[in-house]
Parts: sequence; structure tokens; C-alpha cells
Amino acid sequence: MEQQSGNASRAGGAIIAFSILAGAITGNHFGQPSIGMVTGTAIGVAISLALYLYDRTRR
Repeated sequence: MEQQSGNASRAGGAIIAFSILAGAITGNHFGQPSIGMVTGTAIGVAISLALYLYDRTRR
């Protein structure tokens, strides 16, 4: 089993899931839940990618 260096990485999956739900709810409010889901997915992926790149440079 590989030993961790002590720096815990951040999980991006929860951010993507919550942003998809928030996008669908917001989109439903405006009558466009599909567009809201797509927008929420894009925002969640962008935030998760930014966290990944930040964690990668931190090591």
C-alpha cells in the first residue's frame, strides 16, 4: 500500500454533483432545467479542475 505524504487532496466529485443539482434547480426556476444542468456541470468541472491544478502545484 502506498504511503501518503501527509497532504490530503481535495475531492472534486462532490462539487460537480452539487453544482449539477443547483443548476437543475435554478434552471427549473427559469423554465429550462436542461440548460441549467449543462451550465451547472460546466461550472462544477471548472471548479474541480481548478482545485486539481491547485493541489498538483502544492505538492
